[in-house]
Amino acid sequence: MSVDEPVLLRRDEDGIAWLTLNRPAQRNALSSALLTALQGQIDAIAKDRTIKVVVIAGNGVGFCAGHDLREMRANPGRQAYEAAFAHSSRLMIALTRLPQPVIARVHGIAAAAGCQLVASCDLVVASSAARFAVNGVNIGLFCSTPMVALTRAVGRKAAMEMLMTGDFVDAAQAKAIGLVNRVVAPEQLDAEVTALARQIAQKLTLAVAIGKEAFYRQAELGLEAAYAYTTDVMAKNMAARDTEEGVDAFLEKRPPRWRHDRAGDGP
Repeated sequence: MSVDEPVLLRRDEDGIAWLTLNRPAQRNALSSALLTALQGQIDAIAKDRTIKVVVIAGNGVGFCAGHDLREMRANPGRQAYEAAFAHSSRLMIALTRLPQPVIARVHGIAAAAGCQLVASCDLVVASSAARFAVNGVNIGLFCSTPMVALTRAVGRKAAMEMLMTGDFVDAAQAKAIGLVNRVVAPEQLDAEVTALARQIAQKLTLAVAIGKEAFYRQAELGLEAAYAYTTDVMAKNMAARDTEEGVDAFLEKRPPRWRHDRAGDGP
């Protein structure tokens, strides 16, 4: 890879933004430059009405090896370490707050912060050759920030075992514990990701954005507060002009004629 090659690639197609981590020689380790590039694209996509779905992929043999530890050790000290981990945490939060759904396309190893990146995405499609780990404990660095995303994606016992042992789990086991949605043969990975992204892209953008925000917010609330919050969300969603049209179309057994789901239109 040339030194002038961008660390992140973007390709837009049919309302889907494909973001590809492009540090193959470093197994797409999350350097400061890569984190900055990802954050910049996520911030831009949040304001882009033409983008309906985001896919995050990786070039080379691995999806993402985690934080760039070589870069971090080149600038040692608690203040620098804290800044690096905070940089990564901001990105993970931004992924969950992005109005558009984010799909991780995982073809190889996703380790430590790479596994955190996977867990922070809304949906995950993995090759049967993919493997996942939060393996910092093996070098004396417990994966505390990756733990935040992991424990919100899988059950506590499964998360604790991964965190304590540092062992890799294969794609089938990752699906069984809820980290992955779909597992397919390597040669079917692109087709499966594309089909899922296109299916979601066809939905009413307003409803998807409302639903994604509500999903994460209600998960942090108690039962009664969650129902109170989502009752308000559904009432507002139901009152939206395009939603009323969608309901009427369903009752009248015809396709909906949504007016505000085109690029440049308001909500």
